Amino acid sequence: MKHRTLCLIALASAFVVLIVLAAGCTGTSPAQAGERTPSPTVTAAPSGAGSAGTADNSVTDANNRFSASLYRQLAAGDTTGNIFFSPFSISSALAITYEGARGTTADEIRSVFSFPANQTAMREGYAAENAAINAGNEGYTLSTANALWAEKTFAFLPEYTATAEQYYGANTSNLDFVNQPDASRQTINTWVAEKTNNKIQDLLPAGSVSSMTRLVITNAVYFKGTWEKQFDANQTTDAPFSIPGGSQVTVKMMQQTGKDAVYPYAETADLQMLSLPYTAQNGQGLSMVILLPKDNNTTVAVPYLDPANLSALEQSAVPQQVKVYIPKFKVETQYSLPATLSAMGMPTAFTNNADFSGMDGAKDLYISDIVHKAYIETNEEGTEAAAATGVVVNVMAVAPGYEQPVPVFRADHPFLFLIQDNNTGTVLFTGRITNPSST
Repeated sequence: MKHRTLCLIALASAFVVLIVLAAGCTGTSPAQAGERTPSPTVTAAPSGAGSAGTADNSVTDANNRFSASLYRQLAAGDTTGNIFFSPFSISSALAITYEGARGTTADEIRSVFSFPANQTAMREGYAAENAAINAGNEGYTLSTANALWAEKTFAFLPEYTATAEQYYGANTSNLDFVNQPDASRQTINTWVAEKTNNKIQDLLPAGSVSSMTRLVITNAVYFKGTWEKQFDANQTTDAPFSIPGGSQVTVKMMQQTGKDAVYPYAETADLQMLSLPYTAQNGQGLSMVILLPKDNNTTVAVPYLDPANLSALEQSAVPQQVKVYIPKFKVETQYSLPATLSAMGMPTAFTNNADFSGMDGAKDLYISDIVHKAYIETNEEGTEAAAATGVVVNVMAVAPGYEQPVPVFRADHPFLFLIQDNNTGTVLFTGRITNPSST
């Protein structure tokens, strides 16, 4: 993102579920050393890995547990690259998809996404979450939207579309997928672009919508704001950043080292945590939470992605002066998720044993592909980010006491980060930076 006169952050996310009824398908698919100072510490060790976690099964807790679980799965397959995705967008769209799932298919999706077992709690939870996001704030812009795009000649169960509208705000629009599939695709792409301030363009690639498409489910999240304490571009300098493998790259390192650089800060034996708030006129607004290991090993930070551990770490944080050094970075990612989600525990949805009869009354649909793309750029002005996901579902041929030293927070080696809504605790974006200069 080029330097602009105004500091802004644009976080946009779109999640799309394509339901393609394709005849003849068979249904199978897949510190810098030397500059370290003491600070308040968290002595308790993190609780166990994974999403077994807490007894609280709220929508926020479910989203955050899914965020941690998906990060683990992606990191297991890529130990050195940058990672970035939107757990809230994915879980929001899959919640609408889950409304149409039945039997083992529904059980597995609920397990992976930690959806509340109580249907009313889940629906009211998402309704409340979306209302809170869309409540408005004079200090920033934050919104989310859902929509259903249905083939005009195909009969979906009225209770399915009514549930999507009532609890998820997903109104249904009819399109002519049969005769005008590409025009329909462009209509949906236009909606996605508008809801994400044009940060997600051409979400659905050519050929992804065909004359066999029957339903597309979309979700979009958008956030725009400014750092509460802006970085001075004149203070940004070239600096080394250690990357996996032991080598270094040169990055543009932003810094805040004055007495007004006071932020919530916590430290454990293995890492430092810093919370950088965005401007808000009412409420607590949003923050970027950075988890910086004390060496180049980001695995020590992963347990703190779990909701209970993250909450304990944040509650231990003390507002204090910190010498902050954070690199400007730009990252673009793309994931194909069927294998990932199958490994996490929901394989049935991708086979001819899938049951999405809650959508159309028949056991003839399965998910053939899920693609997730994400983009983020952070600089002195703020952050601009976007994410988009497409899930393609096909028809099956067969039914399937003294003055504390000022801590130094020098992010000159790999780190994890979250974009979190402080009012609800919802993690909107999750990422890992191993090489800020890599695009």
